[in-house]
Amino acid sequence: MSPPGWRDLRPLLLSLLSFPVSSGVPKMAYRKDQGRMARMTAFWSLAILIFYGCVSLRTELATTFAESLGQPINGMRIPVLGLDLSPALLITAGVLAFALALLYRWEQTPKNADLLIETESELRKVSWPTLDEAINGSWAVMMTVLVLMGFLAGVDFLLGRVARVILTGGA
Repeated sequence: MSPPGWRDLRPLLLSLLSFPVSSGVPKMAYRKDQGRMARMTAFWSLAILIFYGCVSLRTELATTFAESLGQPINGMRIPVLGLDLSPALLITAGVLAFALALLYRWEQTPKNADLLIETESELRKVSWPTLDEAINGSWAVMMTVLVLMGFLAGVDFLLGRVARVILTGGA
């Protein structure tokens, strides 16, 4: 018997794990020349999060199962990285490779690719401010915040005095 919710996830997992092939030749990425910057930004942003999760997984595996997964295999080390070649590292490397492949496949699905392509085209339509406009706008915001901070501090001080006079009778 399958776990609850498996029927909902099964089509998604099968579509991500299946490798589309037509006449023995793998299909290329969906509309691969469009939305390249948005796709690249989305991929690397999520890849960094996956990498962080895998580093945390390696640390957790190496500390929780220190006797079995935390020990280096035959005392081997990876010279450039200075890491022990442990089962925890190998498991994490496999999880990282699988997660990155799954991320790439997910990003290339038509629905997600179309979203990223449309996002990039909308970002190209926006008129971005010049550097001088951005600096002037930032100064205006900072001055407004400082004026409001001063006003609120003054009102707080005055209301504190009034409350003290009312509650303590001026003492």
